[in-house]
Amino acid sequence: MYLQIDPPEICDLTKLSIFATQFKSDFSFKSSTPMKDKVVVITGGSSGIGKALAEEFGKNGAKILITGRNKTDLDQAVLSLKQKGISISGFVADVSLEEDNRKMAAEAVRLFGKIDILINNAGITMRALFEEADMSVIKKVMDINFYGALYATQACLPQIIGNKGSVIGISSIAGFRGLPGRAGYSGSKFALNGFLEVLRTELLHRHVHVLTACPGFTASNIRNRALTKNGSVQGESPRDENEMMTAEECARHIYKATVNRKKILVLTAQGKLTVFLNKWLPSLTDTLVYNAMAKEANSPLK
Repeated sequence: MYLQIDPPEICDLTKLSIFATQFKSDFSFKSSTPMKDKVVVITGGSSGIGKALAEEFGKNGAKILITGRNKTDLDQAVLSLKQKGISISGFVADVSLEEDNRKMAAEAVRLFGKIDILINNAGITMRALFEEADMSVIKKVMDINFYGALYATQACLPQIIGNKGSVIGISSIAGFRGLPGRAGYSGSKFALNGFLEVLRTELLHRHVHVLTACPGFTASNIRNRALTKNGSVQGESPRDENEMMTAEECARHIYKATVNRKKILVLTAQGKLTVFLNKWLPSLTDTLVYNAMAKEANSPLK
């Protein structure tokens, strides 16, 4: 027995096939350029994850403004990214100063006419036992990692609300699980996570996307610039940077999470396992984390 199909049905199937192909093409085109002409402000964009984010968002069509405290480093980053075809400008600013953040937001609007996305990336870490640390060190870390994000977000928020955009906080696994020897850093990231959760809830009905991005150990210069107990710069990373996720891979994950408007992003298998174990087996995790951090070169736990 043969299945017979009348010509009208063949015609309908043909039209359906053409429509499906066209729809797929249109959808693919639209979804492949979600950042086209979006304006993205990235604090701490001179190096590491911040610079990688500037490249990732920029190569997907966004217009970028990065900030940094060191003009030489900032200019070099801007030049290298412009050579890759990125539409980018730099603005010298100290994220821990409220007025600098207002000027940063104004500069982005002056250059590009709007702000769609803010990435609170600027950060610093420390390495010292809490009992030995000068409180000025912990305050400096909090000023940059936490208050810097508050200042930048409040300065950019009117634009972001108006454009139904995104606020992204680059937090850390240390914002879910405290790390010994990193009291100021972990404290600042726990505070940042709480702030972003509050902001996400407050803006629930205003179509603003808020992402808490929590990388695990990522290869960057943040550990080289870590502060010791007296505020001096550590100088060398105590960990093998070659075994870590690259800043570029981290940036790709954050870009994808932004496009998909995810709320929370936890990166690396180790990071996900740490968050899971800390929730369900906190005592065991205390021991595991202590032992892991004690193995670092020149660990203050030794």
